[in-house]
Amino acid sequence: MSSEKTFFGHPRGLATLFFTEMWERFSYYGMRAILVLFMVEAIENGGLGIDDKQATAIYGLYTMFVYLLALPGGWLADRFFGLQKSVWYGGIIIALGHFSMAIPMTEFFFIGLVLIVIGTGLLKPNISSIVGGLYPEDQPTRRDAGFSLFYMGINIGAFISPLIVGTLGENVNWHLGFGIAGFGMLIGLIQYKATQKYLGGVGAQPEGYDAEDKKQIKFRSQVKIGITIFLLALVFLILLTTLGYVNINAYYIASISKYILATALILFFVAIFLLGKLNSDEKKKIGALAILLIFSAIFWSGFEQAGSSLNLFASRYADRYIFGYEMAASVLQSANPMFIIILSPVFGWLWVKLASKHLNPNTPVKFAFGLILLGLGFGVMVIASFIVVEHTKASYGWLLLTYMLHTAGELFLSPVGLSATTKLAPKRLVGQMMGAWFMSVAFGNLIAGLVAGEFNEKAIEQDPSLLPDIFSYITQFAIGAGVIVLILSPIIRRLTGNVK
Repeated sequence: MSSEKTFFGHPRGLATLFFTEMWERFSYYGMRAILVLFMVEAIENGGLGIDDKQATAIYGLYTMFVYLLALPGGWLADRFFGLQKSVWYGGIIIALGHFSMAIPMTEFFFIGLVLIVIGTGLLKPNISSIVGGLYPEDQPTRRDAGFSLFYMGINIGAFISPLIVGTLGENVNWHLGFGIAGFGMLIGLIQYKATQKYLGGVGAQPEGYDAEDKKQIKFRSQVKIGITIFLLALVFLILLTTLGYVNINAYYIASISKYILATALILFFVAIFLLGKLNSDEKKKIGALAILLIFSAIFWSGFEQAGSSLNLFASRYADRYIFGYEMAASVLQSANPMFIIILSPVFGWLWVKLASKHLNPNTPVKFAFGLILLGLGFGVMVIASFIVVEHTKASYGWLLLTYMLHTAGELFLSPVGLSATTKLAPKRLVGQMMGAWFMSVAFGNLIAGLVAGEFNEKAIEQDPSLLPDIFSYITQFAIGAGVIVLILSPIIRRLTGNVK
């Protein structure tokens, strides 16, 4: 797309998407930073007074659906709305969700969560697709640089939001925090609409759109009716639940969901192997990818403790005083994006340097290092937990060290996993394999919520040794998984045909 105006040498439309995504991530990570803390806070202090197991299960289900709904969100954009309208509608729904949570009523809190999940499912996958569409096919290097700039917007928004939303939510009023998160999304929407013209025709309409085609008109009408019925039924169920007419146990649902999601992933790969018309080489690569997805889910089940168990640790057991001021526990959620901003250029330089000397680790080895770094991060929390047992509080510096190690692990595993998915999948199955990748991330998020439920405050009060014990189990599991990947790496490499 040609345009006289540029954004750091890139198409001007990239600025539109950069700031839209920055404010969307501001709203998401700001709300996420205080979500579990709000749910477990006593009713007399403005919270919901939910016990730890239920609260973290809700958190796990919420983050799981954020990733799962990216699949139907992408389908609706391709077949129905188009990319640009999907981003616009998704942003509106997200903002409504946050503003709903700003209303101090339980019913509106859960309706808000559902709206944010739906809105994120529409916005998140499709805004990235528009970024790619801004560049001609013959400019892959420039496109990669554009995505790097775009992801910087993600991390800027994620870094700023806990500082503002978290501080206001914890120290002033929880619902004010949720409202500020919604205000951030509103700013993003305003600038998106004001500068949407710079996107040109990229994703303006779904592929093959014809306003006069009777079949398409009928299809669009059916989709509208289906979406409306689904949303009304969902709102009605939430109202019945919060009013006490329907009893829903979030922990039980999350526990059942892990089996459903795991079964869905297994059946997906079985179907691909049996019905995907794969040749021998493709079967080997898909098999290698299936192995990597298992360890991807394990990684995210630990990494996503950040918003749940580690957030609760920060609130209950961390000494958060800095220069005589006690910062809000949720402020520490800014650590991960801060370390990504700091470490990403270092890792980018490192891979180039190692590749020039033919020492760049292969994909399974990078996966292993990611898992081991994850385990080492939890090992730091074992030390912090022993300090808590002895002195009731541990310095917030231990959490910062954990987040730094986890971020390094993320930089080893996440971009490599995404790249491996696109390289190993047959071209005709890339979209489906990306869906499988996000299903593994969703599964990891769900397990993270269930594991976090073991950090029960009352149980730990009765037996403080439970705190280091739980972190110790996670440490051993993550490092053990990393060692297994290292052992399997020669087999995985042979299956991939040494694809870099």
